[in-house]
Amino acid sequence: MQRSNWDSSMKRTRSQDRILNLLKSGKQAISAQDIYVELRHRNQAVGLATVYRALDALKLEGVVQVRTLANGESLYSSIQEDRHHLTCLQCGRSIPIDECPVHELEEQLQTTHQFKVFYHTLEFFGLCDRCQLAQQ
Repeated sequence: MQRSNWDSSMKRTRSQDRILNLLKSGKQAISAQDIYVELRHRNQAVGLATVYRALDALKLEGVVQVRTLANGESLYSSIQEDRHHLTCLQCGRSIPIDECPVHELEEQLQTTHQFKVFYHTLEFFGLCDRCQLAQQ
């Protein structure tokens, strides 16, 4: 499901624009620390605290989503489509799944609760095939 919540009248800081551009150009979600390192490699000096503040503002704007892994690490990406995963608790491998059984529920909740949904995540935790074989 494509999302677009950006309003061209919204003012963003230079750091927010840089971070959003970086996330839009990436193929996968990345951590705040990786965003910080990548911006420094691009000679776009910004502090780590600024990266976190910018990510928080972009989340509230509805253009960035966060996914928290089983180990507690947060990964950020621009909102392009809902993402769903099977995540192995043993090795940490995360397998994207294309099916989404909750789109209808999302629309219903928006209507019944007058709640603007920017995105949703669906994640199942367990053991992947490799880790199951290793346990046998």
